[in-house]
Amino acid sequence: MALSKLPYKGTRDFFPPQMRQRDFLFQKMREIAELHSYEPYDGPLLEEVDLYLAKSGEELINEQIYSFIDRGERKVAIRPEMTPTVARMVAQIHKEQSKPLRWYAIPNLMRYEKPQKGRLREHWQFNCDIFGAPEGLGEIEILQVASGLLKSFGATEEHFEILINDRRIVDAIFNNLLKLSAEQSHKLYKIIDKSKKVSPEALDKMISEIISNDLTKNHFKEYLKLDSVASVISFLERHALKDSAAGFIAFSDRLQSSGLSKFVIYDPTIVRGLDYYTGIVFEIFDKSPDNRRAICGGGAYANLLQIFNEDPLPGVGFGLGDVTLADFLKTHGLLKEFEKPDIGVLVAYLDASSEAVAMELSRKLRSLGLNTELYLGEAKPKKIFSHTDKRGHKGVIMIGSNEVQTGEVEIKRLTDQEKARLKIESPELIKKFLE
Repeated sequence: MALSKLPYKGTRDFFPPQMRQRDFLFQKMREIAELHSYEPYDGPLLEEVDLYLAKSGEELINEQIYSFIDRGERKVAIRPEMTPTVARMVAQIHKEQSKPLRWYAIPNLMRYEKPQKGRLREHWQFNCDIFGAPEGLGEIEILQVASGLLKSFGATEEHFEILINDRRIVDAIFNNLLKLSAEQSHKLYKIIDKSKKVSPEALDKMISEIISNDLTKNHFKEYLKLDSVASVISFLERHALKDSAAGFIAFSDRLQSSGLSKFVIYDPTIVRGLDYYTGIVFEIFDKSPDNRRAICGGGAYANLLQIFNEDPLPGVGFGLGDVTLADFLKTHGLLKEFEKPDIGVLVAYLDASSEAVAMELSRKLRSLGLNTELYLGEAKPKKIFSHTDKRGHKGVIMIGSNEVQTGEVEIKRLTDQEKARLKIESPELIKKFLE
């Protein structure tokens, strides 16, 4: 039986055009992170499953991780997310480091999910985390990094919005107003996360399976209808829970001077599914009806280092997948084409006697930092220009016996069809003409 030529389900082959796009996206990620003084890090592709059991949540562990027993009888997993890894790494060194720590990575992640638009089993994710920042300030900065990346492609408030909530508020409502058990709260978090994706009847049925008291149920439904910072504060005041919103109110006040307020909307259904979030949580949504989905998500976590018997260290972070980012940019026409490589010049020779000169000129142009392709083998102009059409060179130089004899070559700049005759011994002038 012949082997399949296709990649494993939910993964991708990256041919040169796809690699050009991926490299471009990664470079933009690095630029925005380092613009905000975040430093790169990385961790292992494999982690012990216990790391995810400690904080990541049942759905991830039971349904989504790729795990196996290694030869040392250890249960390990291909990393499905990066936050537990960065927490493990920070736990090793944070006591000796100046705070805050600002780190970023673009890890390769694997989750056993049903492949669909915007979601694959394998993807790369832009992760930024800040540890040890004063409350509220780390959250603002993380949002500036995430939104700054989208704005670097030309996106505006017409293209995306930032939906925010606060897990402290939700916890206060669940514990003090609704008087729910830990098990009920956990189930209700899952319902909140699905509430916009199901019909009112289906939502009511799911709520009734957890909450039997009508008054409690009505309080919960009232919470789900809140649509602004003012409305949630009013709701909390009526139920004597305003103290739980102190951090959220301070964060909201800072939005006014951060340049983020035009993007931000309060949304009670944003709770984030992972168990380690303890404060502000957010998701960045595409506003296009053709791609109405979350592009990015994250939030604050205060207790993640405690799984390593470390004192609490506040952290805030986000993850943004390469698949959802590309879909967002393509939806809004913000992603350039990558079908052709970015090659500065093609150097070709018309006869075998000119080969050495062409090779030497190519070497000199490369030493000056000009991306140069040497056409391998002698060829006629028609074949050479056919090659440049397919490859997208910025310029072409053809060398024959006449050019060897005179010491000059004709350079054609393909971007505007301009031509120039320059000395072979002046590669710096050739480079300047093509720039």
